Amino acid sequence: MENEGQNQQNLNDVDMEAILDVMGCKTRRDIMDLLREEPRFVSEISQELQIGQKAIIEHLRAMEDIGILTSSTKKVVRGRPRKYYDMPNDVNVNITITKNTFNVAISQDMLNANHVPQLPSGDEWSKLLDIEKRIDQGHTEAIEELKSQIRLYDNLKERAEYILERTYNKY
Repeated sequence: MENEGQNQQNLNDVDMEAILDVMGCKTRRDIMDLLREEPRFVSEISQELQIGQKAIIEHLRAMEDIGILTSSTKKVVRGRPRKYYDMPNDVNVNITITKNTFNVAISQDMLNANHVPQLPSGDEWSKLLDIEKRIDQGHTEAIEELKSQIRLYDNLKERAEYILERTYNKY
């Protein structure tokens, strides 16, 4: 597949209104759900969701513009090249609503890239982001919770290293 101007902007620079707009639309969430399985082209998405191609194109364009999706073209034996859409990276959206705060944070986990370390699961990552926000807002009691999380991860890492070492010695 040939790359076609893949809008690779940093998701941290994205307008949060745009993110909320994308996430607030059920059709767009359905499109993302399909693209998690495999890259697809417009008519496949249109047929699967039973929505007109023109509407699908507009949804895809909005999601590609903010960097959630990428596109590439693939030559086919007969006919015009097809433009495939893909969701190559995990995207975490964390919304915090409290009495004094409304915050939307987004991060992109490039789990498919070999040089980027894998991040914790969505729930664990969200918990860590929540602790960070509370600390940033001056809630110092969250520091103890952060220390507890660090101890937990250290214990898990030690156990994983023990299992790996034991496995290597066995084989």
